[in-house]
Amino acid sequence: MTMKKDYKVGIVGATGAVGQELTRLLVERSFPAAEVRLLASARSAGKTVKVGTKDVVVQEAKPGAFAGLDLAFFAAGGSVTRALAADAVKSGCTVIDKSSALRMEPDVPLVIPEINSQELLRHKGIIANPNCSTAITLMGLWPLHQAFGAKRVIIATYQSVSGTGAEAVKELAAQVRALQYGEPVEKKVYPYQIAFNCIPHIDSFGADGYTGEENKMMIESRKIMGLPQLKVSATCVRVPVVQAHSIAVSAEFERPVDLEKARAAIAAFPGAELVDDVAAKKYPTPLDFTRKVKCGVGRLRVDTAFENGLSFWVSGDNLWKGAALNAVQNAEWLIAHDALRPKG
Repeated sequence: MTMKKDYKVGIVGATGAVGQELTRLLVERSFPAAEVRLLASARSAGKTVKVGTKDVVVQEAKPGAFAGLDLAFFAAGGSVTRALAADAVKSGCTVIDKSSALRMEPDVPLVIPEINSQELLRHKGIIANPNCSTAITLMGLWPLHQAFGAKRVIIATYQSVSGTGAEAVKELAAQVRALQYGEPVEKKVYPYQIAFNCIPHIDSFGADGYTGEENKMMIESRKIMGLPQLKVSATCVRVPVVQAHSIAVSAEFERPVDLEKARAAIAAFPGAELVDDVAAKKYPTPLDFTRKVKCGVGRLRVDTAFENGLSFWVSGDNLWKGAALNAVQNAEWLIAHDALRPKG
């Protein structure tokens, strides 16, 4: 990949969990950044954060803060995106946003570069990152779709607490410690104790009984895969894991499935690592795929409920492929294809 010049880059939400991973990845992947401008809320402004070997002072994310930037990664919530993304674009800056605020807008490409990178060519200044669980799931589902044609998908997620944020990580640690010493357990972030527990509730419930997280997996998968009629049903569960999500998937396909062909499709896909040797007890786990570029796919087997069905398991880092890494990969693709600026 050839990157011809140095770019001025901003990170909105720089002090949050995803923002910190973005900073790390820009350095680790030698992103061609002449400047990394760290932006966050007023209460975080003035803090100093290391970017590689440099100490960078965090500035307040507000209108006018994007002047001179070529690219801004938005790693804050949807309200921040709605308040500031248009100002960034007006300043001549291309925005890559992790929030759900604009994902389903027709003019905003929703992109996983291993799947639909060509969508990046039609951006008008804003590019959306998918939901973390959607991105990780599709690292297994997409290559199988290419081989057999996806028709119907049933999903159960096992989502780490870092997907909620730094306070949730602290809460899990505090609850484990309290239980160890027989102290009262405090619940602030989640409605139930998360230590040694599972909570089948992520995002708010809709009138249909599905949560926002579960509906995101349906509508985002359809948009990214270009399959508007794909049938998807998801149950999203928070589990006491610090980082990296796992997803159990049962999928029905249009064409007859073949396990060896399925394994070969996963192994050849750039976003996946095949870990599928149950005789040797080898399969992906969240610990093994924390801070890894690829997502692990394993437990491949013929599904016993679907005709032409496969069941499989995926583990991947929600802060990397589910957020920061995917955003950086999108930026790298834009630069490599001279597409950072909107065409026309």
